[in-house]
Amino acid sequence: MSFAWTPHRFSGGALALDVANSVVLRHDETRRIDRFETSAQLEAFPQAASAFCAERELFGDMVGPAPQNKGNFLELREATDGYFRARVTGESDDQLLAALLEALARTLRGANGANGLDAATAHSVLRLIAMPDPERMKICRNCGWLFLDRSKNRSRAWCDMAVCGNRAKASRHYRRRKEEEAP
Repeated sequence: MSFAWTPHRFSGGALALDVANSVVLRHDETRRIDRFETSAQLEAFPQAASAFCAERELFGDMVGPAPQNKGNFLELREATDGYFRARVTGESDDQLLAALLEALARTLRGANGANGLDAATAHSVLRLIAMPDPERMKICRNCGWLFLDRSKNRSRAWCDMAVCGNRAKASRHYRRRKEEEAP
C-alpha cells in the first residue's frame, strides 16, 4: 500500500497532536496502523512536518529522533495521546499528567539537538499543556484524531473538513437515501 505524508495528516493544529495522530484508527485494534512502525515513514515525518505542520514556523526544519531516543519519543507520543484524549473527555487525572511529564523529561534528555523532532514534539506538548483555552482541543467524530478547533465559534467537529467532514456528510447522505428507498 502506498503512503505519503500529505497536508491532511497534519490537521491536528500542533506538532504534538500530529505525532499522536500518527497512529491511524487508534480506537480500532483490528484496523489500527502505526505509521512510525515503518522506519521510512518515521524518517520522512520530520521533513513533512517542516512543510505541513501548523507549528512549522516555531520549529523550522527538523531531523528525526536520535536512534537511541526512538523508544522515548514513541513513549512520549503515547503519553501525549493518552493525556490529551482523557483531558478532552473530562477523564484526565494526575497520574496521566505525571506519565506525560516523565515521558517529556526522558525525551528531552535524549533529544537529537534543538532541531530534533523529539525535542520539538516535547516543546509542542508543553505549549498544549499551558494553552489558555483547553476546550479548543477536540477528538474528530470520524477518525478519532486529536485536533485544535481554531474556528471562531468553536463548532468544528472534524479534524479536516476535506477528508473526515466529507466522509461523514457522504455517509449521512447515503443513510438518508437508503431510508427513503426502503419500502
